[in-house]
Amino acid sequence: MAGTITALKAQRSAKDRVNVHIDGEFAFGLALIHAVWLKTGQLLSDEEIVALRAADTLEQAQQRAVNLIAFRPRSVREVRQRLQRADVDAATIERVVEQLRSAGLLDDEAFSKAWVESRLRAAPRGRRMIAWELRRKGVADSEIEAALEGVNDEDAATEAARRRWPKLASLPPRDRKRKLFEFLARSGFEYSAMEEALRRIETDDLADTQE
Repeated sequence: MAGTITALKAQRSAKDRVNVHIDGEFAFGLALIHAVWLKTGQLLSDEEIVALRAADTLEQAQQRAVNLIAFRPRSVREVRQRLQRADVDAATIERVVEQLRSAGLLDDEAFSKAWVESRLRAAPRGRRMIAWELRRKGVADSEIEAALEGVNDEDAATEAARRRWPKLASLPPRDRKRKLFEFLARSGFEYSAMEEALRRIETDDLADTQE
């Protein structure tokens, strides 16, 4: 494995990576940040090559994880699973996770709060459904409870119902209520919250007709 660097060539498909050739043969690819210290004619020992490859594996795993988080917030489990699918070894995965945690880029508590806020803003759902979603993403129950603190199912159900109610206006009253209940049930709301949501929007409708 040891040998002399005979060429350092930028990769065509990734300008931030370099192909390292040893003794006239391609040996391995390397991130430019690590290859910048290399030069043709340099002798690399087995240990140096192993260290360079390990550093590159870590660099690629870090970049993959950062790209995931940049696209949208992720839980720790999600990052681990995506790196596992990319055949990253367990030790490297743990290093990446710890580095991201230390940098404040990977935080299940913050992720949970952001998830709850997003769900309530985009498509209101019941506490139990949001909790189920977060458990699937590997978030601990204590962090889920903290994220859901202050979330009122009746208010969330009412908001969801108000968005859905006009879309059902063409239906007969009984069918309209039934469809609304089915929609709220699929969104994870308890029956009591669904009833209160219906009562509120019917009260609103009555007030509108009396104005």
